[in-house]
Amino acid sequence: MDPKKIIQSAGVVSGFTLLSRLLGLARDVLMAGLFGTSLVMSAFVVAFTIPNLFRRLFGEGALSAALVPVLVETREKEGDATAWIFVNRVLSLVAIILFVITLLIMMIAAFFPAVSIKTAAVLNLLQIMMPYMIFICLAAVSMGILNAFHHFAVSAFAPSILNILWIGTMLLVVPRFGTTLEEKIRYVAWTVLLAGFLQWAVQWPMLRRFGWKPEFSIHWKTPRICKMLLLMGPAALGMAVTQVNVMVDRLLAMWVSPEAPSALFYSERLIYFPLGIIATALGTVLLPVFAGHAARTDHEQIRSGISDGLRHLLFIMIPAAVGLLLLARPIVQMIFEWKTFDASSTGLTSIALQCYAPGLVVFSLSKVFVPAFYALQDTKTPVRIGMAAVVLNLVLNLTFILILPQGVKHAGIALATVLAEAFSVICLALILQRRIGGPDWPRVGGTAWRALAASAVMGAGVVVVHGLFPMSGKPGQILAVLMSIAAGGGLYLAVGKLLRLAEIGEFFRAFRR
Repeated sequence: MDPKKIIQSAGVVSGFTLLSRLLGLARDVLMAGLFGTSLVMSAFVVAFTIPNLFRRLFGEGALSAALVPVLVETREKEGDATAWIFVNRVLSLVAIILFVITLLIMMIAAFFPAVSIKTAAVLNLLQIMMPYMIFICLAAVSMGILNAFHHFAVSAFAPSILNILWIGTMLLVVPRFGTTLEEKIRYVAWTVLLAGFLQWAVQWPMLRRFGWKPEFSIHWKTPRICKMLLLMGPAALGMAVTQVNVMVDRLLAMWVSPEAPSALFYSERLIYFPLGIIATALGTVLLPVFAGHAARTDHEQIRSGISDGLRHLLFIMIPAAVGLLLLARPIVQMIFEWKTFDASSTGLTSIALQCYAPGLVVFSLSKVFVPAFYALQDTKTPVRIGMAAVVLNLVLNLTFILILPQGVKHAGIALATVLAEAFSVICLALILQRRIGGPDWPRVGGTAWRALAASAVMGAGVVVVHGLFPMSGKPGQILAVLMSIAAGGGLYLAVGKLLRLAEIGEFFRAFRR
C-alpha cells in the first residue's frame, strides 16, 4: 500500500477512534457522577473486566493477529472465494468456543455461593454481561476480516456504538426508571450486552459487500485453521502475559496505598487517549499491509513501512509526551476534579501521568514492530520478549516501591511500566533488524531529533501561555488548557517547518486527499 494511503487509512481509524475515546471520556465522567466509588460501581467494574479479558485474549488481540496474516495470504494465493470459506470456518469455530466458555462461566456465577454482599453484586452483574464476550469477540474477528480487505471505517466506528448507547442509558433511562443504585447499574449492564451485539451486527453489511455469505461450517481440520491456531497460541499467551502484568501492577498499587490504583487508572485513561487515536490506528492499518508484503516475501516494503510508521509516530508522540508531562496537573484538574475527586486525587494522578508521559513514545513504537512480527507469522518472539519485560517490570516495581517516598511510590509503578516497555521495543527492533534488515535509521533519527527540538520550543511556549490564564472555575481551567495546547501545536509546527520536518507536509497532503 502506498505510504499516503497508509496515512489516510490510519487517519480514518484515528478519526473514529477519537470519536470513541471522546464518548468514552464523557461516559466515564457520567459514571463517576452517578455511581462514584460505591459498591455497585466496584462490582460493575469487576464483572465487566471478565468478558473484556476474553476480548483482549481471543478477540481484538491474539485471534486477529493470527487471522489477518493467514487470511491475507489465502487471498493473495487462492483468491477471495477460498478466503470466505476460511472466514466462515473461523467464525463458526470461534462462536462455538465462546458459547461454551460463556455458558460455563454463567453457570458458575449462578451457583457460586454469595459469601458476601460484594460477591453477590459481582455475580449478578456477571450473569447479565457475560454473553457480551461472544458478541464483542465476533465483532473483533469481523474487524480483522475487514482490515484484511483494507477496509477500516465501519469496524473503527463500531466501538462508538457502546459508548453512545451507554451515555443514552445514563441520560434517558436510568434517571426515569432506576430508583436504587443496584437497579440503575443493571440497566447499564443490559445496555452493554445490547451494544456488544450491535457492534458485531453493524459490520455485516460491509462484510456482505466484500462477498461474505454466512454459512455455518464444522470443517475445522484444515491446514489454514491449524496454522491460525498455532499462530494464535503464542499471541494469546502474550496477551495473557500483559494482563498478568496489569494485575500485578494493581495488586502492588493496592499494597502501596488505597488511592494508588485509582490514580494509576485515571492517568492511564489519559495516556490511552492519544495512544489509541494514533498508534493503535496505525498498527491496525499496518498489520494487513505488512502481511501482504510478507506473503510476497517483499522484505524491502516491510522495512519501508516500518520506517514510515516510526517517523510518523515520533512526529506526533514526542510533542504529545512533552505536552502531557508539562500540563499533567491542569489536564487532570480540568477533566476529573469534581465532587469526590478532590485536589489530593489530582495531585496523585498528575504525578502518575507525568511518569507515564514518556511511555507515549515507547508504547506507540511497539505498535509498529509487533505487527511486523505477526505479518511474518512469528507470534512467539513478541511473547518471549513480553515475558522478559514482565519480569523486568516486577523487579523495577519492587525497587521503586522500596526506595521512593510514600507519596510517589505509585508513580514508580508507572515509571517501571514505561522502562519495561522501552526494553521490549529495543529488543523487538534489534531482532527484526537481524531478521529482515533495518529500516532507514538515519531518516528515522533525523525525524526524532527535529521533533525533540521543536517540542522543546513548544514546551517553553506552553508554560508561558498557560501562566497567562487564571485557573479559577471549570471554564477557566478549560480555557487555559485549550489555549496552551493550541499555542503549543502552532509553535511545534512552525519550528518543525524551520527544521524541515518532512512529516508535516506528508500529513497535510494525506489529509487534503
